[in-house]
Amino acid sequence: MPDRAPQPVDRPMPTDEARDLLSLVRDLGRREIAPHAADEEDTGHFPRDVFTLLSEAGLLGLPFDVEYGGGGQPYEVYLQVLEELAAARLTVGLGVSVHTLACHALATYGSKEQRAEHLPAMLGGGLLGAYCLSEPASGSDAASLRTKAVREGDDWVISGTKAWITHGGVADFYTVLARSGGEGARGISAYLVPGDAAGLSAAAPERKMGMKGSPTAQVHFDGVRVPDARRIGDEGQGFAIALSALDSGRLGIAACAIGLAQAALDTALEYATGRRQFGRSIIDFQGLRFMLADMATQIEAGRALYLAAARLRDTGRPFSKQAAMAKLLCTDAAMKVTTDAVQVLGGYGYTADFPVERYMREAKVLQIVEGTNQIQRMVIARHLAGPAPH
Repeated sequence: MPDRAPQPVDRPMPTDEARDLLSLVRDLGRREIAPHAADEEDTGHFPRDVFTLLSEAGLLGLPFDVEYGGGGQPYEVYLQVLEELAAARLTVGLGVSVHTLACHALATYGSKEQRAEHLPAMLGGGLLGAYCLSEPASGSDAASLRTKAVREGDDWVISGTKAWITHGGVADFYTVLARSGGEGARGISAYLVPGDAAGLSAAAPERKMGMKGSPTAQVHFDGVRVPDARRIGDEGQGFAIALSALDSGRLGIAACAIGLAQAALDTALEYATGRRQFGRSIIDFQGLRFMLADMATQIEAGRALYLAAARLRDTGRPFSKQAAMAKLLCTDAAMKVTTDAVQVLGGYGYTADFPVERYMREAKVLQIVEGTNQIQRMVIARHLAGPAPH
């Protein structure tokens, strides 16, 4: 089979610096990440060394202020970095997105003193973060969370269980949403909890159909004591902080989905070019060409949508509706493209000898995390028509 190396995505970048950054990330993904992805996903190995490398290279703080050790890059650039990382290995791309989500609260709502104390280590000091919002009984209905934070003098004592936490058990810090007041969204506050805090523990990682190298676990808080100086924002502001983070996080998931879909298309094209049946390459058959054309079109459409939303964010304009649209369209596209890639490879696509079966299993989770795609439709409809009547 001839070697058909995937062609780099043609990306009009805003600056020469951003263009060089994307080239660096693409090369890093090709040399350091992709070659180990299949074996490490198969064995469930978490690539902590890769995240350390990304931190040293300044790639864990790209969208944050240079003043605190960030890269000062617009979201338009940061998301395309995520896409390239996810194309090399979804565990890495999604992990960077989750880390960014975990840093968002402090970077956006923290005091100047809090940011100066904590952000440099979070953004470029080798630390890895996790984001604790969901619970066993409150996933989509996040405002009904039950984890409690009780004030005791200058401290808060946090008790409860968080669920579906990416990096649960391996993170160095957790951004935790807990109930510090009454019922509903206004009774929730945000806290920055060290990973080694007394009383904090993680359950065994969930046994998942994909992304086995990315630990997802329940995290237990058994009287975890946190100084008030680690409360982020005002008391009762936590749910607003969470929603703000999720708008940006959904764009991260959208970019990761397009990266995964692009990797699947590249594999399908390589296979279709080299595979011969009936005396010619199967890419010469119209039915398969049309399938590949549809795959490429869905990828381009998804990329255009998440970048349009990112540019709104970068100019300070509302982007919540567009973020939900991007998350919905891009993750549905990833599921369709990866499934079609398996079909292009036929029987070989169903084996672990090629990566497309792994891509298909990984794509499914993207339709669930950061708000299921049914929730995205609710968000979009709310923007179009206003809140539904009670």
